[in-house]
Amino acid sequence: MEIADQLVRSAGDGDVVEVARLLGQGAVVDAPGRGGRTALDLAAEQGHADVVRQLVGGGADLGQQAGEYQELTPLCLAANRGHTAVAGVLLDAGARTGAQGRLGYVPLVLAATAGDEGHPETVDLLLDRGADINALMKHRTALDWAVRFGQEEMVHRLLGRGAIPSAGTLAAAREHLGLHPEHRRKTEHRRKAERIAAFLLAVGVAPSTNQQPGTESGDLG
Repeated sequence: MEIADQLVRSAGDGDVVEVARLLGQGAVVDAPGRGGRTALDLAAEQGHADVVRQLVGGGADLGQQAGEYQELTPLCLAANRGHTAVAGVLLDAGARTGAQGRLGYVPLVLAATAGDEGHPETVDLLLDRGADINALMKHRTALDWAVRFGQEEMVHRLLGRGAIPSAGTLAAAREHLGLHPEHRRKTEHRRKAERIAAFLLAVGVAPSTNQQPGTESGDLG
């Protein structure tokens, strides 16, 4: 097995000792393995913070293409998976928090919307490190996306951290019901959307028939 493949495999397994040994033997830190992915890519995806720290210390490119389809960056991967410790290591090393990767993904939006209710700890870390809470991804903020996905707890969290709602945000809450008729049969899902809309009204977001949310569907991908 070539040394690049050994490094990538060891990083993905979280074997910090073997990673250190291979780097010491001259392995190129960002050399891709046979699958086209690098050591930092897999270590970030799997949540191996100690390995990520070692690779970054060895000069790994923080902004490299990452992910199965090379559409992300290491920080985007960590944010999407909720690997807060990995995200912290990358941020300490200087990873930026704005739109990145070939598709312009925003780490905060990914952290806020992954899974059922996002990754609260990762969201807090990104915001504590200066991420723009109102940054746009596909013309919508993290709050807008959380509203569209019916993520009630994350909506409250983002508002509590200073997210700025708009009339379009409320329109998205209402559209969420209108665009997905099948959700009407899912009582709890519908109740969540209604509670989100009611809460947005309560914090002072006035309904508007003139301002419309963005034209994209509710799919981030």
